[in-house]
Amino acid sequence: MPSSRHNLLPGLALLTVGLSVVGSAVMLVNAKHQSRTLFLRLERLKEARDQLQIDWGRLQLEQSTWATHGRVEAIVRERLSMVDPSSDEIVLVTGEEPD
Repeated sequence: MPSSRHNLLPGLALLTVGLSVVGSAVMLVNAKHQSRTLFLRLERLKEARDQLQIDWGRLQLEQSTWATHGRVEAIVRERLSMVDPSSDEIVLVTGEEPD
């Protein structure tokens, strides 16, 4: 009986090592797959970030164009019919009471 037990130990050890190797290989394949999937997702997110940066720059440029002093003045003159006052229409306001 003891001799048959000694005969099983090397086979059992070999089976354990074999299963460990196969398990490690499966886990390696899974880790590689997850790594590639996450890398692709990262690249897509970087592309989206870059596009958003481009859009943000374009919007800032557009906002600065819309808010220029010359443009605002032209719109005010056109839509509200505003003009520069003449020198006799300008009143200087101070904190003192008039005499």
